[in-house]
Amino acid sequence: MGSISALIERYLKDMLAGSESGHIEIQRNELAVKFSCVPSQINYVLSTRFSIERGYIVESRRGGGGYVRIKKVPFSEELNVIQEICNFVGNAIAEQPARGIIDRLGSEGVLSDREAAIIKTAISRQVLLLGLPARDQLRANILKNILITVLKDC
Repeated sequence: MGSISALIERYLKDMLAGSESGHIEIQRNELAVKFSCVPSQINYVLSTRFSIERGYIVESRRGGGGYVRIKKVPFSEELNVIQEICNFVGNAIAEQPARGIIDRLGSEGVLSDREAAIIKTAISRQVLLLGLPARDQLRANILKNILITVLKDC
C-alpha cells in the first residue's frame, strides 16, 4: 500500500478526472476524516502535489462553509508552451519546482520519460555544485535552454 499522501493524491486526481466542471471543491476536515489523518496532512498534499508548476490551482476559503477548490490548468493552447514555461521559471528556480515542471510536461506527453530523466539529472543539486542563489539561477538558464531546444518543434 502507498503512503497516505499518495492515496489522498490519487483520490483527488480521480475526483478531478470525473468532474464535468474541471474543478472540485472539498472540505479539508471531511477529507481528513475520510483518510483518518490530520488536516495538516491534507494541506501537505495540496501544497506539494497540487502546485501551479504541476498544473493545478488551489484556492482556499476559510470559515464556517470553507472549502478548497482544486482546478487542473492545462497549458494554454493560445500561448506558446515555451514562453509560458520561461515566464514561470524566471531568472532563478529551486529544484523542486523545476522537477514539478518536468513532471507536468511528462504527464501531458510533451516530454518522453527519457527526456524528463535527462533534464532532471542536468538540473539536480548533485550536478550544480554552487551555492545559492547562483545554483538556482544556473538551473533556470539550463532548464529554459534545454526546454527551448526540446520543445521548439512542438
